[in-house]
Amino acid sequence: MRGEQYLTKPPQYALVYSKGNSWVSNLVVMRALPNSLTLSRYGFSVSKRVGKAVTRNRVKRLLREILRTMPLKPGRDIVFIARPAVASADYVSLKGAIEGLLSRARFLEPAEQHSVRAEVKAGRGRESAV
Repeated sequence: MRGEQYLTKPPQYALVYSKGNSWVSNLVVMRALPNSLTLSRYGFSVSKRVGKAVTRNRVKRLLREILRTMPLKPGRDIVFIARPAVASADYVSLKGAIEGLLSRARFLEPAEQHSVRAEVKAGRGRESAV
């Protein structure tokens, strides 16, 4: 993910916490607020209750990788708050929890739109001149 896709300043997090809607799973809490941008920005909150630094960094890496592969609709500031149970979760269960939260919030793009975008990015969506 690129740098502009992250929430970086404490006031950005505070705005999402105070005015955003929330969705809860057993591993992660997701808070989201519409923004006026053409992309979605993400933030991660992993407290010391989750574990030591190695564990917290692992959780953030897993979350970044999961979000990199998700076909999300643009225009949201989203904060993912890790719960202590995430420390023992594997990639598949964490991805399922994130997918469930995003689909309940209706932030995922339809599958056919995502496949068309992927083909265009890969260069297969253009017609060749014969």
